[in-house]
Amino acid sequence: MTGQSETPDVPELSEGLTRAEATALRESFDPNEQDRISRTVAELLDLLGKAHTMAVLSAFAFAEGSLRFSDIESEIDIAPNTLSARLRELTDAGLLDREAYDEVPPRVEYTPTEKAESLFPVFAHLHHWAIEYEL
Repeated sequence: MTGQSETPDVPELSEGLTRAEATALRESFDPNEQDRISRTVAELLDLLGKAHTMAVLSAFAFAEGSLRFSDIESEIDIAPNTLSARLRELTDAGLLDREAYDEVPPRVEYTPTEKAESLFPVFAHLHHWAIEYEL
C-alpha cells in the first residue's frame, strides 16, 4: 500500500442502492470524507428546500434543452424576483449555466449542467412515486 486511502467503488447513481448498501457505502469512507459528503448533502437539501427550487429544477428535468426566464415563469406560479433569486442560486451552485445574448430585447438562457442532470432521475422517481401514492 502507498499510504493513500483507497476510494471505495461507488456505483452509478442510476443503479440505486438498498438502505443496507447505502449504509455500507457511507461507512466505507474515512471520517473526513464522510463529513464532507454530509455537509454537501446538507447544503444541497438546504438549496432544494427553498421555495420553488424543486419546481425550477423539475422544469429543466423535463425540458428539451435550455430555458428562458419567461419559459420558467409561464410554467411555474412564481414571483419574478423569487425566480431571479432561485436561478442565481442554482447558477452559483453550479447546477445551471447562464448565457446572456447581446440582443434587444435582452435574451438570457439557462442550461442545466452535468451536476444538475445527475439529479434529474430524482424527479422521475418522485413522479413514479406520485403515480403509486398520494399525500
